[in-house]
Amino acid sequence: MIRHTGVALIALFLCVSSVQAKELGNFGVTYRIAERDALTEIEERAKQVDWHKVLDKRKVENFQGPPDRVRLPRARQSRSFPVDMTYTTEIDVPDGKGGILYPKGYTFNPLDYVTYPKTLVVIDGTDPEQVKWFAASEYDKRLDVTLLLTGGSFGAVSKRISRPLFYADRKIVERLKLQAVPSVVRQKGRIMEVTEVKLTKGSGTPAQGRKVAP
Repeated sequence: MIRHTGVALIALFLCVSSVQAKELGNFGVTYRIAERDALTEIEERAKQVDWHKVLDKRKVENFQGPPDRVRLPRARQSRSFPVDMTYTTEIDVPDGKGGILYPKGYTFNPLDYVTYPKTLVVIDGTDPEQVKWFAASEYDKRLDVTLLLTGGSFGAVSKRISRPLFYADRKIVERLKLQAVPSVVRQKGRIMEVTEVKLTKGSGTPAQGRKVAP
């Protein structure tokens, strides 16, 4: 089933765009999550949409992703680097009670308030070696993994990978500072860590890598 890229984007922003529907605490003091994990709620809502009824089968099979998708090169080396998720609001974010939760220009790190428990794996669906690598990796068997495609036909990729497919648009790529694929993204404390995976030529298996200092 296709998941709308907007859902993935909201999740990647760790609820920055959906705070008006959540109570995070008192502005100016300390924030806490008073309701259930917003990411879980978002995913549950996404599952209620049957995209096969919205799009006919031919459109689903030929779907190539959002128009603003970004093609990324294959990783030339295996390395890891941190991504600071600190965000500055561009508008006043309401609290849902007639007040303002975050004023325009307010800067904060959403990872100080929300834990993102999932691992994101980003691949180019037009590259058979990357699809092969994912299908043979541990990530394909893990329920806590979300797969994002920078390109590729939904129909073609879904024949090799029998799990939900998301597409990464330009905002996701820029927000996570993705530079190459395959990339594995996971939370490490107050940052997101991006690990690029170099595949050995013709084998679809990862090569040894290194860490990039913050």
